[in-house]
Amino acid sequence: MTPADKEQKRLGTTMQALAWLVFMGLLVAYFSDMLQDRHNPNRSLETRLAEDGVREVVLQRNRAGHYVTSGEINGQPVVFMLDTGATGVAIPDHIAKQLGIPRGRPIQTQTANGITTSYTARLDRVSVGGIVLNDVAAGITPGLRTDQVLLGMSFLRYIEFSQRGNTLTLRQYPG
Repeated sequence: MTPADKEQKRLGTTMQALAWLVFMGLLVAYFSDMLQDRHNPNRSLETRLAEDGVREVVLQRNRAGHYVTSGEINGQPVVFMLDTGATGVAIPDHIAKQLGIPRGRPIQTQTANGITTSYTARLDRVSVGGIVLNDVAAGITPGLRTDQVLLGMSFLRYIEFSQRGNTLTLRQYPG
């Protein structure tokens, strides 16, 4: 075998290895995206605006039976888990730091894991799709070990919501 043949064979082997790496990378990206959709099927939301000014967002339940959705706090993206059992919006401490939300006064809160200390906070703007509320009460909860913000009743009480099957419809009325 000549040196030119050896070089061509080495180049062919390298190209095959690169093709396999690209193929594997595409598979990882595809399945990673699929897993994200299973956890948060509401990553991109459509808002319907009725003639009477009502804004409506429809959420799909995830595989675990929760309503998880993308949204924003103060214009920055977050992932919410809707929690009608939570009094307020509960923000894990590490997310509050990322968003630049300062801690207010300490308060005692009752959670599923017992009593804990949280810190009051006010959110300038909270949005899920086209549904937007300003000046929302929240709590920064250091013991909350998740990458999701619990969207509780300090937001949800201003929204009409109804569940049917695996969908939850949120409606915001004008005024």
